Amino acid sequence: MPNWIEKSAPILILLVAVAIVLSRLPKVDLGHSEAFKRRRVFNWLPLGLSYAFLYFGRYNLSAIVDQLQNAGLMTKSQFGEIDGIGSIVYGVAFLLNGPLADKLGGRTTMIFATAGSALMNVGMAGALYMSQTGQWDTATSLVPTLSILNALNMYFQSFGAVSIVKVNAPWFHVRERGVLGGLFGILISLGIYFAYDWSKALAESFGFVSAFSVPAVVLLLACASAVFIIKDTPGKAGFVDFDTGDASSGQVGTLPVFEVAKRMLSQRVILIIVAIEFCSGFMRQGVMKWFRLYAKSIGEQDSFVYQNWGMLLCVAGILGGVFAGFISDHIFGSRRGPVAAVLYAGLLVGSAITIGSLGSPVLGWTMIFMSLCVIGVHGMLSGTASMDFGGSKNAGVVTGIIDGFVYLGSGAQAFIFGAILPSGDAAKQADAWTVWPIVLLPVAAAGLLFCTRVWNARPQKTAAAH
Repeated sequence: MPNWIEKSAPILILLVAVAIVLSRLPKVDLGHSEAFKRRRVFNWLPLGLSYAFLYFGRYNLSAIVDQLQNAGLMTKSQFGEIDGIGSIVYGVAFLLNGPLADKLGGRTTMIFATAGSALMNVGMAGALYMSQTGQWDTATSLVPTLSILNALNMYFQSFGAVSIVKVNAPWFHVRERGVLGGLFGILISLGIYFAYDWSKALAESFGFVSAFSVPAVVLLLACASAVFIIKDTPGKAGFVDFDTGDASSGQVGTLPVFEVAKRMLSQRVILIIVAIEFCSGFMRQGVMKWFRLYAKSIGEQDSFVYQNWGMLLCVAGILGGVFAGFISDHIFGSRRGPVAAVLYAGLLVGSAITIGSLGSPVLGWTMIFMSLCVIGVHGMLSGTASMDFGGSKNAGVVTGIIDGFVYLGSGAQAFIFGAILPSGDAAKQADAWTVWPIVLLPVAAAGLLFCTRVWNARPQKTAAAH
């Protein structure tokens, strides 16, 4: 059996099992017709897959950086510069792209995301081809070109999250959005799998260019689905728009962006959510970015977790997303705070276990468990709470605010761990990495504390619904 089929099989089996379980769960009955439900699936499924495939065209450079280094096309420090510039652009772009999603609609901005990212991936494939064939000098042409193209790619990529939230908000009532948040976590997980495992396999089998040209083709297909299938609201698909019960119910029209930001940031619950998501960004990248570096440094690159990192992250994220969505809608009455608290408790326990398991196989599986927890939190808050507390009319701006803090947390951990983690011969000793979980532990504790402060939070409508 080919290796990629072997690695994909557990994910496919799990997705089938999840679909069966979800179909058997008690439904929240809001009077939707069967025709409406079918059209809604036909709307969010291509939209969600488009979001997952954006990951395929975002982290492909990260997935093959070691191969590029071995080929003499890029050093780790050069990759760090390219990645750092892209991350800054991604975070700042939310300030512009969130309001654009509210103004133009999520369908239009998803078209921007997929078409723009596809174009940038074609450009990066071309740049690598020119360097590999000796037509470009690596230092003077390849690296600067990749820096620019990757930064532009990250700009287009930042439309993804705001687009998916903006489109889904009018289609789902607050009471239905817990499972939707779980699905958001599943899509994140699939995207991570595509990015890390597929990109690596493509580069090894067909060359570096394929790791960018294939995602470009897939993203163009996703763009076509946005053009021909996705609709911004039920009304645009021939159904009746309905009151979703969120914070913008009763709001007439779209508010100016600064008014929305002012209203959101004046709410205690939004401030706490952005604090939680800062911690989520710190924890997510603090686990995902550094585990493989740790394992390779201490000589555990042959371990099962290291070799199947992308697949295991995907499985963990799917389980975390389904768990989070189920307990939100069916146990906690569609409240998001309790779900985040349960998952942050898991992150706190995982961080504590990590301190005592450095150098042990237990650590790899603990990292997978922590990834399950943090992906569940991120899907529930960025994918669902942003709809609830921003409302369907302001979802773009609020998602931009919340996701901006996620990437602020991601940037913070990069600078901190980049400065304090061991390097050289010192990194070969597992005990030298103790500072890693010691830093993660208080961040997990802070996230849990913040979660308890929004335990009973529910969206407040701006006015009586019409």
